[in-house]
Amino acid sequence: MKPVRVVVAGIHGYGRHHLENIRRLAAAELVGVCDTRPSPGLDVPSSADLPALIAETGAEVAVIATPIHTHAPLAVAALHAGAHVLLEKPPAPSVEEFERISAAVAETGLACQVGFQSLGSAAIPAAAELLGEPIRGIGVAGAWTRPFAYYSRAPWAGRRRLDGVDVMDGALTNPFAHATATALAVAGADEVSSIEGIELELYRANGIESDDTSSARIRLADGTVIAITVSLCSDRRTEPYLHLHGETRSARLFYTLDEIEVDGVRTGFDRTDLLGNLLAHIREGEELLVPLARTGGFTRLLDEIRRAPDPLPVEGARTEPSRLVLPGIDGLAVRAAAELKTLSELGFPGSLGPQPDAWPETHLHAGSQEVATYVQRGDLQATDAPRPHLHPVRTLGGTVVTECQPDDHVHHFGAGVAIADVNSVNFWGGSTYVSGVGPRILPNHGRQRRRSLRPVDGGHTERLEWTGPDGTVLAAEERTLTARSLTGAWALDFAFTLHNRTGEPLSIQSSACKGRAGAGYGGFFWRAPKDSAGLDVFTAEASGEQAVHGSSTSWLALVSDDWSLLFAQTLGLDPWFVRVAEYPGVGPALAWAEPLIVPDRLERAVTVVVADGRLTTGRAFALITELTTS
Repeated sequence: MKPVRVVVAGIHGYGRHHLENIRRLAAAELVGVCDTRPSPGLDVPSSADLPALIAETGAEVAVIATPIHTHAPLAVAALHAGAHVLLEKPPAPSVEEFERISAAVAETGLACQVGFQSLGSAAIPAAAELLGEPIRGIGVAGAWTRPFAYYSRAPWAGRRRLDGVDVMDGALTNPFAHATATALAVAGADEVSSIEGIELELYRANGIESDDTSSARIRLADGTVIAITVSLCSDRRTEPYLHLHGETRSARLFYTLDEIEVDGVRTGFDRTDLLGNLLAHIREGEELLVPLARTGGFTRLLDEIRRAPDPLPVEGARTEPSRLVLPGIDGLAVRAAAELKTLSELGFPGSLGPQPDAWPETHLHAGSQEVATYVQRGDLQATDAPRPHLHPVRTLGGTVVTECQPDDHVHHFGAGVAIADVNSVNFWGGSTYVSGVGPRILPNHGRQRRRSLRPVDGGHTERLEWTGPDGTVLAAEERTLTARSLTGAWALDFAFTLHNRTGEPLSIQSSACKGRAGAGYGGFFWRAPKDSAGLDVFTAEASGEQAVHGSSTSWLALVSDDWSLLFAQTLGLDPWFVRVAEYPGVGPALAWAEPLIVPDRLERAVTVVVADGRLTTGRAFALITELTTS
């Protein structure tokens, strides 16, 4: 079957993601781009006139990823030019413009899919079933951080109106639009008429027109209450979630991760790509997942925000060099979601400051002390090879001993499992080493998708699927990570088993297998902080990076003036991949110089002792002895 011919309007922002997605999808062919700025490096026709581009290229689909206030005119023009439309969220800044697009869909008989990617998640229909009882209320909590530069990225950024045209680039309507849309979808409130009433509280700490911190409480026609509290002034990024309230139970849906947590157990679900779904609708008649009509409820909220008074300025923000922070806003969002309240009902802004309500995250504890956070992030790019990882990990004294996305290797993520090449799929991130050519960025990145995460004594056990860029499952993994106390330190026990799911032998390779000398990395890997003073490494037999890199010993210590990490291989014995001079990183190398062939399954386990200060050889021996006897 011939690929569907696709053009993209708006390629310098989120449109870049759509360009990559079109390259990935075998059913799509990029035939043109529409933008007011040059589009170098793309060997396809380019025009600022979308209908003319559609006519010139014979495009069947127009992807529109332009500023919000241009959505309606471009969508209407594309539909009347004969193209189906994938329209980025939100579909329009007002009900009036939403109805203009709806009329064009009805007149042309063509499809308009709205890019609320979270609505392609199988977690949405599963939510009520997992909760086990009807949902009576939904709390939404979102807390992200944005630098000052975020509000100067474009003329419309942070604006309510631009040159008399509605823009509505606020926290509720743009970055957290998926949060509201997902809550409405779970509640089945798709249409404008689904909403009975809306209470709004719009605030701004930054010097902008729109809201950067807000609450909304939506009352649906069936009596369900949706209470939303979000902010772009947190001191860190968290994974936003829906707090689902039943009659006797509750659950959390992390919509950026497609995960639902009930009674401490997280379950992961698949997500259907919306462009892929639109292409299948065109070629095979598959039902659209997010037709324009399904976003009427969200547009009703956006229209209410459009007609609301300007956001109230907020005092009490902490000024940092690159951003403003509202101390404790994340805790207030957690409480608002749990109690279905608005910020003002929690005393905001006077209630800012330390909060008793912590964001729901996965932690490890040594005894009663929290020592590590286990992270699954929903904001990573395909080239990061998204995967669960530990960060931050701390000593008992509180020193952080992991580093995440450092400038030198943005695809390094704390401590976890990463492999450069599994059947030609990159699960390490970044470039792929090509024999005879060198490192190249290829469209071959995989991801480790969580299927379940369960608490066990001392930690957690997890099931994962290792999927290729086309969604094919190459391997299933069982992973266990637990923490235990030692004398003056603590230990992480990390074990994983990979089960081959390809039906043929699984090939694991490092860059060294392809000719890059010394680059045998791949397996369990720990990235430590680069700015640590006095970095060094030693084993029982040798010391220094050159001496221990590639050695096969049961344990190895990476030390600094402030912290030490003692690695012990407890199942399997692989050569150590070690870096100190360029950056501090350690891991047993599964495929040091030759490919590792896995007919059925692969099992490995490592224990890492995390200690304050610099370990001596004698202290390392003592800890190894304690590990084996405790």
